[in-house]
Amino acid sequence: MEPFKRFIETYTELPDADWNRIVGCFEKTSIRKNELLLREGQVCRHLYFLETGLLRYFLIKDGDDITKFFTVAPYCFTSQVSFTSEKPAKESIQALEPSVVWLTTLRQANELLALPSWNTFVRKLIQEVQYFTEELLQALQTETAEQRYEKMLRTNPALLQRIPLKYLATYFGIAPQSLSRIRKKLSQADRS
Repeated sequence: MEPFKRFIETYTELPDADWNRIVGCFEKTSIRKNELLLREGQVCRHLYFLETGLLRYFLIKDGDDITKFFTVAPYCFTSQVSFTSEKPAKESIQALEPSVVWLTTLRQANELLALPSWNTFVRKLIQEVQYFTEELLQALQTETAEQRYEKMLRTNPALLQRIPLKYLATYFGIAPQSLSRIRKKLSQADRS
């Protein structure tokens, strides 16, 4: 669990006693490529730490599979509304690569809130996720698919190589053929 410990320490100080308590509340599991960790309509029963791998959040709308976003290791994740309210999820979570995750229950996660370090970690993580969500919403409202693709190409080109084209296209809200045209156009511009 060293990667999880290092991840928490990027947000707050972590006394050994707190870490030992946190470790006792998580269990490790491996997820196969394309396996669903959560299916839309199920209640999300866990808070996870993604040690290795890549995940995709998606929903089905009018029969179409639409990618909401991706989670790249190392990071914590869950279906927030489903997990905290114990109501059916409106999204699915899929491993796009073989992944290693650590998981805990709502009861255990809430018990850990008594630890100042865990409380600070959760609060800062939630603030960070809210920031990412606001950035994503602003980009969706103000940028074209091509601009958002270019931004991802600049900030995280390796990630683009790990995600299948069909999922990238739905994430950008366009058809795979349109994304192929954008990629071709940008690669031609780079060569000239």
